[in-house]
Amino acid sequence: MIIVGHGVDLVDVAELRCWIEDRRDPLIPRCFVQEEIDEVGDGPGRVERLAGRFAAKEAVLKAMGTGFGAGIGFADVIIYRARGGPPQVRLTGGAKKAATERGITAWQLSISHTRAMAMASAVAIRGVRHDDRSERD
Repeated sequence: MIIVGHGVDLVDVAELRCWIEDRRDPLIPRCFVQEEIDEVGDGPGRVERLAGRFAAKEAVLKAMGTGFGAGIGFADVIIYRARGGPPQVRLTGGAKKAATERGITAWQLSISHTRAMAMASAVAIRGVRHDDRSERD
């Protein structure tokens, strides 16, 4: 197992709320796929959860060393969570291509948020297939 990169991002929840509510260029349809929107749901804490996922997307691309642009869009990085499990990363489009070129085969992702801030840390790994990971003593 080789760590290819590590990315961290911090998001101001109030600022993200302004981006979400900006009717001129709404953030949600540009950055999130329907699966993510459905999983986050409505109600209390929605913006904080979206901020955490936004931070995770940024952290993933920092770990890859690419950032957004040059054929990679926000929606190319999908953050999801299996019931009761940790957050996971699924890449599509330009992000998937960039990860494949770098030999990235697995991710470790952590997301945390408060009412004011959301943060995420992503580690890109080479040499481990996602389905091969298991806890060993």
